[in-house]
Amino acid sequence: MGATVNQPPPRTPIRSLIGYGSFGESLRIGEILRKETVGGIVLVVAAAIAIVWANSPFADSYFALRDIRVGYEPWHLDLTLGTWAADGLLAIFFFLVGLELKREFVAGDLRDPRRAVVPIAAAVGGVAVPALIYVGVNASTPENTVGWAIPTATDIAFAVAVLAIVGSHLPSALRIFLLTLAVIDDLIAITIIAVFYTDSLELGPLLWALLPLTLYTVLAQRFRRFFGLRSSGAWFILLPLGFATWALVHASGIHATIAGVLLGFAIPVIRSQASGGPKAGPGLSEIFEHRFRPLSAGFAVPVFAFFSAGVAVGGLEGLASAATDPLTIGIVLGLVVGKPIGIVGVTWLLEKFTPVTLDKTLRWVDLIGLALLAGIGFTVSLLIADLSFAVGEPPNDHAKVGILGASVIAAILASILLKTRDRRYRALAEEEAVDADADGIPDVYEHDDAPVGERDPQPGDADGAGRSR
Repeated sequence: MGATVNQPPPRTPIRSLIGYGSFGESLRIGEILRKETVGGIVLVVAAAIAIVWANSPFADSYFALRDIRVGYEPWHLDLTLGTWAADGLLAIFFFLVGLELKREFVAGDLRDPRRAVVPIAAAVGGVAVPALIYVGVNASTPENTVGWAIPTATDIAFAVAVLAIVGSHLPSALRIFLLTLAVIDDLIAITIIAVFYTDSLELGPLLWALLPLTLYTVLAQRFRRFFGLRSSGAWFILLPLGFATWALVHASGIHATIAGVLLGFAIPVIRSQASGGPKAGPGLSEIFEHRFRPLSAGFAVPVFAFFSAGVAVGGLEGLASAATDPLTIGIVLGLVVGKPIGIVGVTWLLEKFTPVTLDKTLRWVDLIGLALLAGIGFTVSLLIADLSFAVGEPPNDHAKVGILGASVIAAILASILLKTRDRRYRALAEEEAVDADADGIPDVYEHDDAPVGERDPQPGDADGAGRSR
């Protein structure tokens, strides 16, 4: 009887707009967000240093450092440090995006269309509405409309850093939804960059890129056959092939970060089984994510932010000029207003006109707070700003003022709103830990309508078993 008293209220995860998925997925996402929290704090510090330096008496040294050229010209790699950060280091970030996207659709909760439809629809709304607002504000200045995609991005590292700073105990359901939303957002951003921000295309290097990419994919899919149970040998083969793919894609005119996504997609996310035996150790996806995520969150993205966020505001006069520019206004309104309207609006429509409902333990105010967090569009927004407007020119500077300002405003508003719900979130966190039947799986993740194998996943076994995919 005591177990009945402590039993949390029943939920309908699959039919909920925002609900509890599998326990394994929750554990995995919790680990990702812990790593991204540290990276997000480093990211904010790096951006702050860049802004202070770029507006100090030593500003010339900052821009001189950013514009130092390094690389081999015959390979089209004679690039500035700022470009190396944007095209090279961010490829590591997008490699992890590729890994995460494939994992979500192959082994994560998004493989179930009933769970995937809500975050996908919300992400599309969170991209479309900001873009429409930006274009509407800049309708009278057609030269600015090239930056329509700037306010469409969500920076998950910055967002979870905000959560860490304000100390919000965000429930697992909201954390899963936030990360899934950001992953889908990244997929849309990748598509936008590839389709709309490729000025010229060289087919020769692009076709040549298929050779190392194909070999890389074959070796990655069969890495245990080629390299045995130890993966150390894979690094010496796969990394050069990955670099060759990246260099050729860069030479083709397509933004080189797209190569990172393709390389991530090529990695299998389901662990292979030895013939008739147990799993043969961790999968290559797990190995690469373990090795590359600290590099991405702790170095690659912060260095990019350092070189990209340093904008010379020009004092109060320059700040006033940027603040009154339709370009800046469109970005701020797109991120701070458009993102919440798009995400919450689409979710409300799904709740209104479909059988799914909001989880009983949550309120719409929780979703609004989450949508405000999604308005922190930092890393990818800065990248798209550099692709839209020439670096160092007023439109580029004003775009970055808008991105920085909008991210700060969205962070403050989200912090205030989520902080008011912190007591409720603490209670939900305690409820999530209840395991009345002592089977090692918290009761909130056990529900009758979950497919077999999802009701009782083993901790750390989110990948499952089976053939490589």
